[in-house]
Amino acid sequence: MLIIYNVSIKIYYLLAIIASNFSVKAKAWINGRRTQKVTPLTKGIWFHFASLGEFEQGRPVLEQVKIKYADHKIVITFFSPSGYEVRKNTIFADTVYYLPLDSAKNAREFIEAINPSIAVFTKYEYWYHYFNELHKRHIPLYVISAIFRPKQIFFKWYGGVHRQMLLKVTRFFVQDEASKDLLKTIGIHNVLISGDTRFDRVYANAQSPKNLPLIETFVEGKKVFVAGSTWPQDEDLLAPLIERKGDWKFIFAPHEIGEEKITRLLNVLPKGKVMRFSEFPRLDDISGYQVLVIDNIGMLSSLYQYGHIAYIGGGFGAGIHNTLEAAAFGLPVVFGPNYQRFKEACDLINLKGGFAINNGEQLQQITDKLIADDNYRKIAGNISKAYVDKSKGATELIITTLLR
Repeated sequence: MLIIYNVSIKIYYLLAIIASNFSVKAKAWINGRRTQKVTPLTKGIWFHFASLGEFEQGRPVLEQVKIKYADHKIVITFFSPSGYEVRKNTIFADTVYYLPLDSAKNAREFIEAINPSIAVFTKYEYWYHYFNELHKRHIPLYVISAIFRPKQIFFKWYGGVHRQMLLKVTRFFVQDEASKDLLKTIGIHNVLISGDTRFDRVYANAQSPKNLPLIETFVEGKKVFVAGSTWPQDEDLLAPLIERKGDWKFIFAPHEIGEEKITRLLNVLPKGKVMRFSEFPRLDDISGYQVLVIDNIGMLSSLYQYGHIAYIGGGFGAGIHNTLEAAAFGLPVVFGPNYQRFKEACDLINLKGGFAINNGEQLQQITDKLIADDNYRKIAGNISKAYVDKSKGATELIITTLLR
Protein backbone atom coordinates (compact mmCIF):
# COMPACT_ATOMS: atom_id res chain seq x y z
CA MET A 1 0.00 0.00 0.00
CA LEU A 2 2.95 2.34 0.62
CA ILE A 3 3.96 1.80 -3.03
CA ILE A 4 0.52 3.03 -4.13
CA TYR A 5 0.86 6.06 -1.83
CA ASN A 6 4.29 6.93 -3.28
CA VAL A 7 3.06 6.53 -6.84
CA SER A 8 0.01 8.72 -6.16
CA ILE A 9 2.29 11.47 -4.79
CA LYS A 10 4.38 11.36 -7.98
CA ILE A 11 1.29 11.41 -10.18
CA TYR A 12 -0.02 14.43 -8.26
CA TYR A 13 3.29 16.19 -8.87
CA LEU A 14 3.20 15.43 -12.60
CA LEU A 15 -0.37 16.70 -12.86
CA ALA A 16 0.69 19.88 -11.06
CA ILE A 17 3.49 20.37 -13.61
CA ILE A 18 0.99 20.03 -16.45
CA ALA A 19 -1.47 22.38 -14.74
CA SER A 20 1.28 24.95 -14.20
CA ASN A 21 1.10 25.74 -17.92
CA PHE A 22 -2.46 26.99 -17.47
CA SER A 23 -2.87 27.88 -13.79
CA VAL A 24 -1.14 30.67 -11.85
CA LYS A 25 -1.64 28.76 -8.60
CA ALA A 26 -0.18 25.54 -9.96
CA LYS A 27 2.77 27.45 -11.40
CA ALA A 28 3.47 29.04 -8.01
CA TRP A 29 3.10 25.62 -6.34
CA ILE A 30 5.73 24.10 -8.65
CA ASN A 31 8.15 27.02 -8.92
CA GLY A 32 8.06 27.75 -5.21
CA ARG A 33 9.26 24.25 -4.41
CA ARG A 34 11.84 24.18 -7.18
CA THR A 35 13.55 27.43 -6.25
CA GLN A 36 13.51 27.49 -2.45
CA LYS A 37 16.63 26.77 -0.41
CA VAL A 38 16.26 25.55 3.15
CA THR A 39 18.55 27.18 5.72
CA PRO A 40 19.97 24.75 8.32
CA LEU A 41 19.09 25.50 11.94
CA THR A 42 20.51 24.37 15.26
CA LYS A 43 17.17 24.49 17.09
CA GLY A 44 13.82 24.89 15.41
CA ILE A 45 10.10 24.49 16.00
CA TRP A 46 8.06 23.48 12.98
CA PHE A 47 4.48 24.54 12.24
CA HIS A 48 2.80 23.23 9.11
CA PHE A 49 -0.40 24.61 7.60
CA ALA A 50 -2.27 23.50 4.52
CA SER A 51 -3.23 27.04 3.56
CA LEU A 52 -4.16 30.48 4.87
CA GLY A 53 -7.26 29.32 6.72
CA GLU A 54 -5.28 26.77 8.73
CA PHE A 55 -2.65 29.40 9.48
CA GLU A 56 -5.29 31.62 11.06
CA GLN A 57 -6.67 28.60 12.87
CA GLY A 58 -3.31 27.67 14.37
CA ARG A 59 -2.08 31.22 14.85
CA PRO A 60 -3.06 31.52 18.55
CA VAL A 61 -0.89 28.49 19.37
CA LEU A 62 1.90 29.74 17.10
CA GLU A 63 1.96 33.11 18.87
CA GLN A 64 2.18 31.52 22.31
CA VAL A 65 4.86 29.02 21.28
CA LYS A 66 6.98 31.82 19.83
CA ILE A 67 6.87 33.54 23.23
CA LYS A 68 7.49 30.42 25.29
CA TYR A 69 10.30 29.11 23.06
CA ALA A 70 12.11 32.40 22.45
CA ASP A 71 15.45 30.60 22.01
CA HIS A 72 14.12 28.54 19.07
CA LYS A 73 13.69 29.49 15.43
CA ILE A 74 10.10 29.17 14.20
CA VAL A 75 9.76 27.42 10.84
CA ILE A 76 6.45 27.52 8.96
CA THR A 77 5.58 25.44 5.93
CA PHE A 78 2.56 25.71 3.65
CA PHE A 79 1.18 23.25 1.16
CA SER A 80 -0.77 25.86 -0.81
CA PRO A 81 0.39 29.05 -2.57
CA SER A 82 -2.61 30.90 -1.13
CA GLY A 83 -1.10 30.44 2.33
CA TYR A 84 2.53 30.90 1.40
CA GLU A 85 2.12 34.03 -0.72
CA VAL A 86 0.07 35.86 1.90
CA ARG A 87 2.11 34.85 4.97
CA LYS A 88 5.65 34.36 3.63
CA ASN A 89 6.76 37.48 5.52
CA THR A 90 4.84 36.88 8.74
CA ILE A 91 6.42 38.24 11.91
CA PHE A 92 5.56 34.99 13.69
CA ALA A 93 8.18 32.94 11.84
CA ASP A 94 11.90 33.11 11.22
CA THR A 95 11.60 31.20 7.95
CA VAL A 96 8.64 30.23 5.75
CA TYR A 97 8.76 27.50 3.10
CA TYR A 98 6.60 25.46 0.81
CA LEU A 99 6.40 21.93 2.14
CA PRO A 100 8.61 19.84 -0.17
CA LEU A 101 6.85 16.95 -1.88
CA ASP A 102 6.30 14.05 0.49
CA SER A 103 9.06 11.54 -0.20
CA ALA A 104 11.45 9.69 2.11
CA LYS A 105 14.42 11.71 0.79
CA ASN A 106 12.71 15.09 1.03
CA ALA A 107 11.42 14.38 4.53
CA ARG A 108 14.82 13.25 5.75
CA GLU A 109 16.67 16.24 4.29
CA PHE A 110 14.12 18.85 5.32
CA ILE A 111 13.76 17.66 8.93
CA GLU A 112 17.52 17.28 9.25
CA ALA A 113 17.96 20.88 8.08
CA ILE A 114 15.37 22.59 10.30
CA ASN A 115 16.14 20.32 13.28
CA PRO A 116 12.79 20.77 15.07
CA SER A 117 12.32 20.15 18.78
CA ILE A 118 8.61 19.68 18.13
CA ALA A 119 6.32 19.73 15.09
CA VAL A 120 2.75 21.06 15.07
CA PHE A 121 0.26 20.37 12.26
CA THR A 122 -3.13 22.10 12.22
CA LYS A 123 -6.47 20.36 11.57
CA TYR A 124 -5.36 18.05 8.79
CA GLU A 125 -2.51 17.40 6.32
CA TYR A 126 -1.18 13.93 7.00
CA TRP A 127 2.04 13.07 5.15
CA TYR A 128 3.48 9.59 5.57
CA HIS A 129 7.19 10.26 5.09
CA TYR A 130 7.28 13.43 7.19
CA PHE A 131 5.40 11.76 10.02
CA ASN A 132 7.59 8.67 9.77
CA GLU A 133 10.81 10.69 9.82
CA LEU A 134 9.71 12.68 12.86
CA HIS A 135 8.80 9.43 14.59
CA LYS A 136 12.15 7.81 13.80
CA ARG A 137 13.97 10.82 15.25
CA HIS A 138 11.78 10.83 18.38
CA ILE A 139 10.59 14.36 17.64
CA PRO A 140 7.17 15.02 19.24
CA LEU A 141 4.43 15.58 16.66
CA TYR A 142 1.16 17.26 17.63
CA VAL A 143 -1.97 17.70 15.54
CA ILE A 144 -4.16 20.54 16.83
CA SER A 145 -7.80 21.41 16.12
CA ALA A 146 -8.14 18.02 14.44
CA ILE A 147 -11.52 16.72 13.42
CA PHE A 148 -12.37 13.28 12.05
CA ARG A 149 -15.35 11.90 10.14
CA PRO A 150 -16.34 8.28 9.38
CA LYS A 151 -15.96 8.77 5.63
CA GLN A 152 -12.26 9.61 5.87
CA ILE A 153 -9.77 7.09 4.52
CA PHE A 154 -8.36 6.37 7.99
CA PHE A 155 -11.53 4.43 8.81
CA LYS A 156 -11.81 2.48 5.54
CA TRP A 157 -10.59 -1.09 5.02
CA TYR A 158 -8.10 0.18 2.43
CA GLY A 159 -6.71 2.95 4.63
CA GLY A 160 -3.84 1.02 6.21
CA VAL A 161 -1.06 3.41 5.19
CA HIS A 162 -3.06 6.37 6.42
CA ARG A 163 -3.74 4.68 9.75
CA GLN A 164 0.01 4.15 10.06
CA MET A 165 0.46 7.92 9.76
CA LEU A 166 -1.84 8.49 12.72
CA LEU A 167 0.20 6.09 14.82
CA LYS A 168 3.22 8.40 14.42
CA VAL A 169 1.45 11.31 16.15
CA THR A 170 2.46 12.05 19.74
CA ARG A 171 -0.89 13.61 20.67
CA PHE A 172 -4.06 14.68 18.93
CA PHE A 173 -5.96 17.73 20.13
CA VAL A 174 -9.41 17.18 18.62
CA GLN A 175 -12.40 19.46 18.29
CA ASP A 176 -15.09 17.13 19.59
CA GLU A 177 -16.03 13.89 21.32
CA ALA A 178 -17.03 12.26 18.03
CA SER A 179 -13.46 12.59 16.72
CA LYS A 180 -12.05 11.04 19.86
CA ASP A 181 -14.49 8.13 19.61
CA LEU A 182 -13.61 7.53 15.95
CA LEU A 183 -9.90 7.40 16.69
CA LYS A 184 -10.60 4.95 19.49
CA THR A 185 -12.14 2.53 16.97
CA ILE A 186 -8.75 2.18 15.25
CA GLY A 187 -6.78 1.86 18.46
CA ILE A 188 -5.64 5.45 18.92
CA HIS A 189 -6.00 6.76 22.46
CA ASN A 190 -3.47 9.59 22.76
CA VAL A 191 -6.28 12.09 22.23
CA LEU A 192 -7.37 15.18 24.13
CA ILE A 193 -10.58 17.10 23.41
CA SER A 194 -9.43 20.71 23.27
CA GLY A 195 -11.93 22.37 20.98
CA ASP A 196 -11.01 24.50 17.98
CA THR A 197 -8.32 27.20 18.20
CA ARG A 198 -10.18 29.22 15.57
CA PHE A 199 -12.55 30.37 18.29
CA ASP A 200 -9.63 31.94 20.14
CA ARG A 201 -8.42 33.61 16.97
CA VAL A 202 -11.74 35.09 15.89
CA TYR A 203 -12.59 36.13 19.45
CA ALA A 204 -9.30 38.02 19.75
CA ASN A 205 -9.86 39.66 16.37
CA ALA A 206 -13.34 40.80 17.34
CA GLN A 207 -11.97 42.41 20.51
CA SER A 208 -9.52 44.59 18.58
CA PRO A 209 -10.32 44.71 14.86
CA LYS A 210 -8.47 46.95 12.46
CA ASN A 211 -10.04 50.35 12.05
CA LEU A 212 -10.97 50.86 8.38
CA PRO A 213 -11.79 54.56 7.82
CA LEU A 214 -12.65 54.12 4.13
CA ILE A 215 -15.20 51.45 4.99
CA GLU A 216 -16.74 53.72 7.62
CA THR A 217 -17.05 56.42 4.98
CA PHE A 218 -18.72 54.03 2.55
CA VAL A 219 -21.32 52.58 4.93
CA GLU A 220 -22.48 56.05 6.09
CA GLY A 221 -24.11 54.60 9.19
CA LYS A 222 -26.46 52.37 7.17
CA LYS A 223 -27.19 48.69 7.63
CA VAL A 224 -24.57 46.53 5.92
CA PHE A 225 -24.70 43.11 4.26
CA VAL A 226 -21.22 41.56 4.05
CA ALA A 227 -20.64 38.79 1.52
CA GLY A 228 -17.35 37.11 2.42
CA SER A 229 -15.21 34.66 0.45
CA THR A 230 -17.76 34.45 -2.35
CA TRP A 231 -17.57 32.37 -5.51
CA PRO A 232 -19.44 33.02 -8.78
CA GLN A 233 -22.47 30.89 -7.86
CA ASP A 234 -22.82 32.75 -4.56
CA GLU A 235 -22.54 36.09 -6.33
CA ASP A 236 -25.20 35.19 -8.91
CA LEU A 237 -27.66 34.49 -6.07
CA LEU A 238 -26.75 37.58 -4.08
CA ALA A 239 -26.87 40.15 -6.88
CA PRO A 240 -30.72 40.35 -7.08
CA LEU A 241 -30.87 41.25 -3.37
CA ILE A 242 -29.19 44.58 -4.00
CA GLU A 243 -32.04 46.11 -6.01
CA ARG A 244 -34.63 44.88 -3.50
CA LYS A 245 -32.70 46.20 -0.48
CA GLY A 246 -31.98 49.71 -1.66
CA ASP A 247 -31.58 51.12 1.84
CA TRP A 248 -28.79 48.65 2.69
CA LYS A 249 -25.14 48.78 1.77
CA PHE A 250 -23.44 45.66 0.38
CA ILE A 251 -19.78 44.71 0.64
CA PHE A 252 -18.42 41.85 -1.45
CA ALA A 253 -15.06 40.29 -0.56
CA PRO A 254 -14.65 37.53 -3.18
CA HIS A 255 -12.47 34.51 -2.49
CA GLU A 256 -10.41 35.10 -5.62
CA ILE A 257 -9.37 38.61 -6.61
CA GLY A 258 -7.73 38.09 -9.98
CA GLU A 259 -8.79 40.72 -12.52
CA GLU A 260 -10.88 38.23 -14.47
CA LYS A 261 -12.82 37.24 -11.34
CA ILE A 262 -13.35 40.84 -10.25
CA THR A 263 -14.52 41.85 -13.72
CA ARG A 264 -17.02 39.00 -13.76
CA LEU A 265 -18.38 40.05 -10.37
CA LEU A 266 -18.71 43.68 -11.47
CA ASN A 267 -20.68 42.56 -14.53
CA VAL A 268 -23.12 40.60 -12.35
CA LEU A 269 -23.82 43.48 -9.94
CA PRO A 270 -26.20 46.40 -10.71
CA LYS A 271 -24.60 48.95 -13.01
CA GLY A 272 -23.90 52.42 -11.65
CA LYS A 273 -24.08 51.39 -8.00
CA VAL A 274 -20.79 49.53 -7.63
CA MET A 275 -17.32 50.74 -6.75
CA ARG A 276 -14.03 48.92 -6.28
CA PHE A 277 -12.06 49.43 -3.10
CA SER A 278 -8.91 50.20 -5.12
CA GLU A 279 -10.74 53.11 -6.78
CA PHE A 280 -11.98 54.57 -3.51
CA PRO A 281 -9.25 57.22 -2.97
CA ARG A 282 -9.77 58.65 -6.48
CA LEU A 283 -13.52 59.21 -6.14
CA ASP A 284 -14.76 62.64 -5.08
CA ASP A 285 -18.36 61.60 -4.36
CA ILE A 286 -19.37 58.10 -3.23
CA SER A 287 -22.88 58.93 -2.06
CA GLY A 288 -24.51 57.16 -5.01
CA TYR A 289 -22.73 53.86 -4.51
CA GLN A 290 -24.52 51.00 -2.79
CA VAL A 291 -22.02 48.20 -3.37
CA LEU A 292 -18.32 47.99 -2.56
CA VAL A 293 -16.13 45.24 -4.03
CA ILE A 294 -12.98 44.47 -2.08
CA ASP A 295 -10.23 43.70 -4.59
CA ASN A 296 -7.39 43.02 -2.16
CA ILE A 297 -6.52 40.42 0.48
CA GLY A 298 -6.45 40.75 4.26
CA MET A 299 -9.46 42.93 5.10
CA LEU A 300 -12.30 40.45 5.45
CA SER A 301 -11.83 39.51 9.11
CA SER A 302 -12.15 43.19 10.07
CA LEU A 303 -14.92 44.04 7.60
CA TYR A 304 -17.47 42.13 9.65
CA GLN A 305 -17.36 44.77 12.40
CA TYR A 306 -19.37 47.02 10.07
CA GLY A 307 -21.88 44.33 9.13
CA HIS A 308 -25.37 43.38 10.27
CA ILE A 309 -25.80 40.20 8.19
CA ALA A 310 -23.09 38.00 6.70
CA TYR A 311 -23.19 35.61 3.79
CA ILE A 312 -20.28 33.16 3.71
CA GLY A 313 -19.30 31.78 0.32
CA GLY A 314 -18.18 28.36 -0.84
CA GLY A 315 -21.32 26.44 0.06
CA PHE A 316 -22.15 25.68 -3.57
CA GLY A 317 -18.68 24.25 -4.13
CA ALA A 318 -16.30 22.18 -2.02
CA GLY A 319 -17.54 23.69 1.23
CA ILE A 320 -18.16 26.93 3.08
CA HIS A 321 -15.42 29.25 4.26
CA ASN A 322 -14.94 30.75 7.72
CA THR A 323 -18.29 31.46 9.40
CA LEU A 324 -16.72 32.16 12.80
CA GLU A 325 -15.10 35.46 11.82
CA ALA A 326 -18.56 36.94 11.22
CA ALA A 327 -20.18 35.16 14.17
CA ALA A 328 -17.58 36.62 16.54
CA PHE A 329 -18.90 40.10 15.70
CA GLY A 330 -22.47 39.05 16.45
CA LEU A 331 -23.72 38.64 12.88
CA PRO A 332 -26.23 36.02 11.78
CA VAL A 333 -24.55 33.96 9.06
CA VAL A 334 -26.09 32.60 5.86
CA PHE A 335 -24.39 30.06 3.59
CA GLY A 336 -24.94 27.46 0.88
CA PRO A 337 -25.82 23.77 1.19
CA ASN A 338 -22.36 22.18 1.46
CA TYR A 339 -21.70 22.85 5.12
CA GLN A 340 -22.03 19.39 6.72
CA ARG A 341 -18.27 18.88 7.13
CA PHE A 342 -18.02 22.01 9.25
CA LYS A 343 -18.98 21.46 12.86
CA GLU A 344 -19.37 25.16 13.63
CA ALA A 345 -21.83 25.61 10.77
CA CYS A 346 -23.92 22.69 11.98
CA ASP A 347 -23.82 24.08 15.51
CA LEU A 348 -24.88 27.56 14.38
CA ILE A 349 -27.82 26.13 12.43
CA ASN A 350 -28.97 24.11 15.43
CA LEU A 351 -28.67 27.17 17.67
CA LYS A 352 -30.54 29.40 15.14
CA GLY A 353 -27.60 31.73 14.60
CA GLY A 354 -26.82 30.32 11.14
CA PHE A 355 -28.99 29.62 8.10
CA ALA A 356 -28.38 27.30 5.13
CA ILE A 357 -29.92 27.98 1.72
CA ASN A 358 -30.17 25.86 -1.42
CA ASN A 359 -31.28 28.44 -3.97
CA GLY A 360 -32.13 32.08 -4.61
CA GLU A 361 -35.69 31.73 -3.35
CA GLN A 362 -34.53 30.47 0.05
CA LEU A 363 -31.89 33.19 0.18
CA GLN A 364 -34.53 35.83 -0.39
CA GLN A 365 -36.83 34.36 2.26
CA ILE A 366 -34.24 34.28 5.02
CA THR A 367 -32.71 37.66 4.17
CA ASP A 368 -36.18 39.25 3.96
CA LYS A 369 -36.87 38.03 7.48
CA LEU A 370 -33.49 39.09 8.85
CA ILE A 371 -33.74 42.53 7.27
CA ALA A 372 -37.41 43.22 8.05
CA ASP A 373 -37.30 42.08 11.67
CA ASP A 374 -34.56 43.89 13.62
CA ASN A 375 -35.29 41.89 16.75
CA TYR A 376 -35.06 38.54 14.94
CA ARG A 377 -31.77 39.58 13.36
CA LYS A 378 -30.30 40.77 16.66
CA ILE A 379 -31.30 37.57 18.47
CA ALA A 380 -29.66 35.45 15.75
CA GLY A 381 -26.54 37.61 15.91
CA ASN A 382 -26.36 37.40 19.68
CA ILE A 383 -26.63 33.61 19.44
CA SER A 384 -23.69 33.56 17.03
CA LYS A 385 -21.54 35.73 19.29
CA ALA A 386 -22.41 33.74 22.41
CA TYR A 387 -21.44 30.54 20.63
CA VAL A 388 -17.98 31.91 19.85
CA ASP A 389 -17.51 33.34 23.34
CA LYS A 390 -18.44 30.04 24.98
CA SER A 391 -16.23 27.94 22.72
CA LYS A 392 -12.88 29.71 23.16
CA GLY A 393 -10.08 28.32 25.32
CA ALA A 394 -8.48 25.62 23.15
CA THR A 395 -5.18 27.48 22.88
CA GLU A 396 -4.59 27.61 26.63
CA LEU A 397 -5.27 23.89 27.00
CA ILE A 398 -2.94 23.01 24.13
CA ILE A 399 -0.12 25.26 25.31
CA THR A 400 -0.40 23.91 28.86
CA THR A 401 -0.02 20.38 27.52
CA LEU A 402 2.86 21.22 25.18
CA LEU A 403 4.84 22.85 27.97
CA ARG A 404 4.54 19.98 30.46
